[in-house]
Order: sequence, then structure tokens, then C-alpha cells
Amino acid sequence: MSTKNDPDPVPETYEMGEGTVVSPAGEDASAEGKPWMYKPLKLGPWTLPWYASPETQLFVVSCVCFLCPGMYNAITGLGGAGQLDPHDVNNANTALYSTFSVVGFFAGSIANRVGLRLTLFCGSFGYLLYVAALLSYNHNQNVGFLVFSGALLGICAGLLWCAQGTVMMSYPLEEQKGKFIAFFWVVFNLGGVIGSLVPLGQNIHSTAGEVNDGTYIAFIILMAIGFFLSWGLTESKYVKRKDNSKVIVIKHPTWMSEIKGLFETLKNDRYILLLFPMFLASNWFTAYQFNSVNGFYFNIRTRSLNSLLYWLCQMIGAFVFGQLLDMKRFSRSMRARLNFGLLLILTMAIWGGGYAFQKQYDRGTESPMKDWSSSGYIGPMFLYMFYGFYDAAFQTCSYWLMGALSNNSRKLANYAGFYKGIQSVGQAITWRMDGLETSFMREFASCWGLLVGSLLIAVPVILKVQDTTDMEEDIKFSDETLQEVAPEVK
Repeated sequence: MSTKNDPDPVPETYEMGEGTVVSPAGEDASAEGKPWMYKPLKLGPWTLPWYASPETQLFVVSCVCFLCPGMYNAITGLGGAGQLDPHDVNNANTALYSTFSVVGFFAGSIANRVGLRLTLFCGSFGYLLYVAALLSYNHNQNVGFLVFSGALLGICAGLLWCAQGTVMMSYPLEEQKGKFIAFFWVVFNLGGVIGSLVPLGQNIHSTAGEVNDGTYIAFIILMAIGFFLSWGLTESKYVKRKDNSKVIVIKHPTWMSEIKGLFETLKNDRYILLLFPMFLASNWFTAYQFNSVNGFYFNIRTRSLNSLLYWLCQMIGAFVFGQLLDMKRFSRSMRARLNFGLLLILTMAIWGGGYAFQKQYDRGTESPMKDWSSSGYIGPMFLYMFYGFYDAAFQTCSYWLMGALSNNSRKLANYAGFYKGIQSVGQAITWRMDGLETSFMREFASCWGLLVGSLLIAVPVILKVQDTTDMEEDIKFSDETLQEVAPEVK
């Protein structure tokens, strides 16, 4: 059934040479959702995209991430997740990113098999439980429950971020990918901004080192809303773009075909290995910034303010680089080179400023518990804001680069899994380094060195970016895998 507002039908198959075909639209190339899913929504003078459009689906994912990992970021941005002694929280974070690294790496296969909606739904639960464990820890210091919740969150986060990355990279048209990434990052980090207002408002007159119960309860309520909202995502096979094309989704995937597809991606797209150092570096610095800078150097109300400014600058960074990455006056290959150069300059400038700041103190010195009313606060404040801007710039460029290499949702699900899995290995290492009380200067040096080195290693991939992605190459599989996912193909 269709209506006059429905997009026109799309071709049922793509030719792949030698007479081989693969469906772009999942189990059935003509798969359609309910008619209402394709009717644009009238809201006064505005016409909003239909429900099964990439724009609406991205908005759903962004809202879930706004309420779950966005709020999680707000509370971890306080340093030690708002606790006075970060030791047990560091152990929980080590467990979190250890499980995240394993599940994240294989999450693409899971998402392709069970669908993005169920993947996102299961993934959002862990955030809710983790903050509940922090609330419990405030009263009973139950380290076991805190570490368990961290490990479970790692499993859940691996699923959530794979679903998010697949939607963000595979749903938009090629010329929209920078804007889609920027939109997500702005909405997601708005969670950090608004989430930071909670502890700031509740602790604005406090000079203590930890947050109160009301802060954790507020986060639990917001995360519960995100958990239930995640079921609002529709399956990829029903999504239609504004040019009437559909998302490339492989037919009838099995667990075996997905595992084979994962290793095929590594085998056939070997250039992705050159991005692994960037994946490792992309969140390597968070433990240092949250604990060694914000958590150690400032008191609780100033940490809350810094966290708010950090996530606000992430929104600005994502918006700026989203616009730069989609500039129509330059070809896509030229944009890749220009933005890479700009990112390298920012790495040297911002982290060079960080080096000058870090020379002033180290682990073992007494915390200055700097307040926003203290003299000398403005310089560190702006440095922390630039750290937030840089985080968004680096991750926006990383996602855009992966999206520039493929439009295939199956492949991009694996890319997203690789990204979050390897990123989490880095975070597990750095949270453990902080737990072992590594000197702040060594933590800083590892951050700066890895960022610069990873960018230089990625240069061949930057040069590989083409002005458009070749469809035939993008959906090519081995004959064995192809027969598993589309056995009717001869």
C-alpha cells in the first residue's frame, strides 16, 4: 500500500558483475513499513521528515544518546564520577572499557544479526544501572556492585555505540555525512551540557569534593526515559532517503555469515588497519582530562562548571567540523586533506598549551582545589574548553573518514564496532594507568604522542578518500558469504 506522499520505489537489486546481484534493502527489496511511516509531519508552517527517514531515525538515536551516554558523560566529567576518592570508580571504569573493547569489536556482527532497534534498546540499559550503582556506593561502598555494573555497562555500551555509528554513517547521502555526524554530536553533547547543570545547580554553594544523592537520582530518571525511547528506532530495511534510495542491508544474515563478514572486512579493507591508532587515540585522553585535570585541580562546583563548558565546546567543535567536512566548494577528497591538516594544527596548538599547564603540578602535590572565584582560573578554564572542542573535532573527523570509505551499512557496522572496541581498549588502559597513580605528566605525554602519531599513520587512508564511493566495490562479498546471505543468487 502507498500514498501520494510515499517516496517512489527503488531498484530491488544492485548488479555486481558476472551477473551477481545483492539486495540493498534487507530481507525484501520491496520491504515497506506502515503507510504512516512515510508521511511527512505537518507542524504549523513546518514540514518535518517522515518517521522512516534518515533524519528522524538519527534524531531518535541522538535523543537516546543525549539521555544515556550524554548524561553518563556529564557525571564522569566531574572527575571520579563525582566521588571524592576516584580509586573504586577507576576500577569500575577499567572493567567497563575492558568488556566494551571486546563486545564493541564484534558488535557490528551482533547488530547486523538482531537489528539496530534491539541493539540500541539493550545497549541503553547499562547506563541506568551504572548510575544506580554509584548511588548505592554513596551509602554502602559496595565495590563489587560498582565494578559489576561497570562491566555490564561496557557490554551495553558496545551495542549502543555500534547501532549509533551505523545509523549516523550509513543512513545519510554522501554529501550529508558531515552534517549528520555534526547533528548527532551536537544533540549528544547537549546531554553533557544539560547533565552538567544538574550537579552545578545542586552543588553551586558547595566546596566539597563529591556530589549528593539528588544528583544521581536525577540522572537515573533521565536515563530511564532514554532507555524506553530507544524502542522508537525502526529497522534499517524500512528507511528511505529523500532521493528515494534505501539503505544497503544484507539479506537474511546468519551468525556464521556475520563472523565471516567481520573478518572479510579486515581482509579486504586492510587500509582500515591504518585507522586503528586513531581509534585507540580517540578517547585515550578522557581519563587524563576528567581525573588528572578537572578532578584533581578544582573543587566540586568548579568541576561542574568546567564540565558544562567542556560539553558545550564539544557541540561547537562538532558543528564547525561538520560544516567544514561538507563544504560544497571543495571535492570530498580535498576536504579530507584540508580537515586533516587543520586537525593536526589543532593537535599541536591545544596540547602544546596543555603541556605548559601540566608543568605546574603533578601527582603527589597537594590539590589546589581551585574555585572559579580564585585568581588564575581563567587560563585553565579556557584550556579545558579547548580540550572539549578538540575531542569533538577528532571524533567527527574519524567518523566522517569511515563514512567516506563506504555506504554499506553492514560494513559500516563493523567499522563502528572496530572504532568503539579499539577506542575502549585505550580507555581501559588509561583508566588503569590512573588507578595505578601514573604521574600526570606521563599520562599527558602518552595522550599527545599517540594523537600526533595516529594522525601521521592515517595519512595513506586520507589520500585514499575518493569523491564518491563505488557501489560495486562497496557491496562486494566472497562467493561463500554471498551464498549464505542471499542463497537464491546464482
